[in-house]
Amino acid sequence: MEAVSELWRYRELFYFLAWRDVKVRYKQTALGVAWAVLQPLMTMVIFTLLFGTLGHMPSDGIPYPLFYFGALLPWTYFSATLSNSGNSLVVNANLLTKVYFPRVILPTSAAVSGLVDFAVGFILLLAIMAYYRIVPGWTLLLWPFLIVLLFALALGVSMILAALNVRYRDVKYTLPFLVQLWLFVTPVIYPISMIPERYRLFVALNPLSGVIDAFRASLVPAKQVDWQLLLMSSIVTLAIFTAAVVYFKKTERAFADII
Repeated sequence: MEAVSELWRYRELFYFLAWRDVKVRYKQTALGVAWAVLQPLMTMVIFTLLFGTLGHMPSDGIPYPLFYFGALLPWTYFSATLSNSGNSLVVNANLLTKVYFPRVILPTSAAVSGLVDFAVGFILLLAIMAYYRIVPGWTLLLWPFLIVLLFALALGVSMILAALNVRYRDVKYTLPFLVQLWLFVTPVIYPISMIPERYRLFVALNPLSGVIDAFRASLVPAKQVDWQLLLMSSIVTLAIFTAAVVYFKKTERAFADII
């Protein structure tokens, strides 16, 4: 509650930093906000050709473009947030040493600015569904909850990484490898149905698995949401976010001295 009240008191700074992140991301780019769509779109095309058309990867009856884009949209947001928020304290080192403000604003504003890209990508996702004449069921109403869950997970992991990055600059170089490794252990390229039942518990320990699978399942009425997996992901996400807030608050007083 203290962190929320601080964010509210400094809401103008929070808004400024979030909007700055959006503007800087596409400043002096020819395509502008179109880059928010191009990255998951081109990855979707490659995945569809390699793993769908050539590799015949099962897709649980979902058309390959929708199968991959439905997972790449939340994944792209998650991976971008880890990169941007994880480096947010180090990148803004001059600001940290000159003026006091709640340090949590920096990773949070970076995570919020990424939602703009997510919203643009969601419009394309709806266009893909319309192309395949897929009418979503009531499970599409899960998206607001799933977005909050995705945001909490991305921010929680990013806050831990950002705090560690201040003290250990190795985190900056570890981040790309961590993101790449996380992609392969998350059901983005493959459906979670491919994983044998006896290993599902280990999969559930990766909270992004339940989130990605639920995003995908909510698009097609014929596919069932794995509620047990989603519940496990929610619990793990809550634990990560709580631990991240506690750790961040414990270490933020030393940021200006160390950085």
